[in-house]
Amino acid sequence: MRCHLTFPCGPDTLVGTLDMEAATGSTGVLLVSGGREIRSGSWGGQARIAVRLAAAGVPVFRYDRRGVGESEGTDPGFQHTREDITAALAAFRAAVPTLRRVIAFGNCDAAAALMLHGSEIGFDGLVLANPWTLETEEADAAPPAALRRRYLAKLANPREVFRLLTGGVNLAKLGRGLRQAASAPVKSSLVDTLATSLARFSGPVTILLATGDRTAQMFEAVWSKDDPRIRHHASSGHSFAGEDAQDWLCERLLEVVRVL
Repeated sequence: MRCHLTFPCGPDTLVGTLDMEAATGSTGVLLVSGGREIRSGSWGGQARIAVRLAAAGVPVFRYDRRGVGESEGTDPGFQHTREDITAALAAFRAAVPTLRRVIAFGNCDAAAALMLHGSEIGFDGLVLANPWTLETEEADAAPPAALRRRYLAKLANPREVFRLLTGGVNLAKLGRGLRQAASAPVKSSLVDTLATSLARFSGPVTILLATGDRTAQMFEAVWSKDDPRIRHHASSGHSFAGEDAQDWLCERLLEVVRVL
C-alpha cells in the first residue's frame, strides 16, 4: 500500500509518501533525501527501496524537504534541516501508530544531516551512506588517495605507459596531478562537528560506502580508519544503482531492523 500525505514544518507544508503492508512491523525506516533530490531518489532508487522494505513488513516514509519537489518553503541546506527531519518523523509516527522504533537512512548530505541532528531528534538507529564532509555543496577535486589509485592503475596499463614515453601525456597537467596525489587530504571543520555530533547518538550506527564513489573516498580520507561501523560495497554508484548494489543496500537496512 502506498499513500501520499502532507504535514507541517513551521509555516510550510511538506509532502511525504508512506509505503507499508496492512500487517506491518513495529520498526520503520525514514528515508531522508540528499541534496535537492526529490523523495523518489536518484533514478527512483528510494521509491524502489521503499517497496522492497514494505514487502518485508517494514513501513517506510520518505518526503521532500522544504523548497524541494512538492514541498513549500525555502531549502535551508543540509546543515539546517533538523526541523524538516523532526517534522517528517512526527508525521511518520502519526501515520503509523504501531511504530515503536524508527531507523533513519540518508545518503550524501542527508547522511551528514543525520550525523549532525540524529541524536537530537529521537531515532533508534542510523544508516549513513557516502556521508558528505565538505562545508560547501560542491566537490571541486578528487581526494589524494583516489588520485594515487588512478595513477597506479595507469602505470600498470602498457598503453598508458606508451603514451607517457611517446609524448602523449600533458606533463604539466601530470605534474599538478602528482603533487595533489602526494598531498595530505584536507579536513574541513565540518568533519570534527560530524564526529562529535555522531558520538552523542546512543543507538546502532552503520556507515555504508561505495568504494568507487568520490564522496565516499573523501569521507574515508578524513575519517577514522578503525571505525568498525563502516561497510564497503564495490560500487562506483553514489546512490547504489544497479541490482546487486540495491540488494546489498536493502539487506544492510534489514540487518539494522532485525537488531532493534
